[in-house]
Amino acid sequence: SSGINAEWHYGRGKNVGLRPSLFKLEQTRAIKEVLNTKLANKVLYQHGLCIALHDILNIGDSYSFPGDAGSYTSVLFRYILFRPFEEEVILGRVARSTPEGVWVTLGFFEDVFIPEAYLQSPCKFDAEENCWIWEYVDGLETHNLYMDEREEIRFRVVKVEFNDVAKRKEHEEQLLPMKIIGTVSEPGLGLLSWWKQDNI
Repeated sequence: SSGINAEWHYGRGKNVGLRPSLFKLEQTRAIKEVLNTKLANKVLYQHGLCIALHDILNIGDSYSFPGDAGSYTSVLFRYILFRPFEEEVILGRVARSTPEGVWVTLGFFEDVFIPEAYLQSPCKFDAEENCWIWEYVDGLETHNLYMDEREEIRFRVVKVEFNDVAKRKEHEEQLLPMKIIGTVSEPGLGLLSWWKQDNI
């Protein structure tokens, strides 16, 4: 799997505000600029990461308020979101390792975590190298397979977690708006280099 599944998010009757500086643009183009500025790379709670505007289905009437130089238009549109399915297999790269597990980057999304319990077993954390090592046993021999940074890694999605950061109080711990929990504790998962070579 490419790991990039898109779902449509319908902005139903969303009021899009246009500032006077955008009046010089054709209306559809101006609305696209506003939507992309507000939504691109943002996480919508319980939906996913906004990737790009797909299309605008309908533009309603525009109106303004006394004392406000802008205009407001009801717009129906579709936005492409990234939200992987549970059990989906995705390719990424090792970003960093901690004693708790491995963080993976997809390039456009950084908050993928593989906890220690979901790593290949048996494994250990090397504090000096700052990486996890799979102690693969082949008969009577043990091979140390390192999970080095920037290496390509194949993992399966266990779940996608969302946090409503808008409701976080000032004194509370900073939470990630969207976090993917993955596993590599199955044959064929883990670093691609493990399976391409004669390591296993």
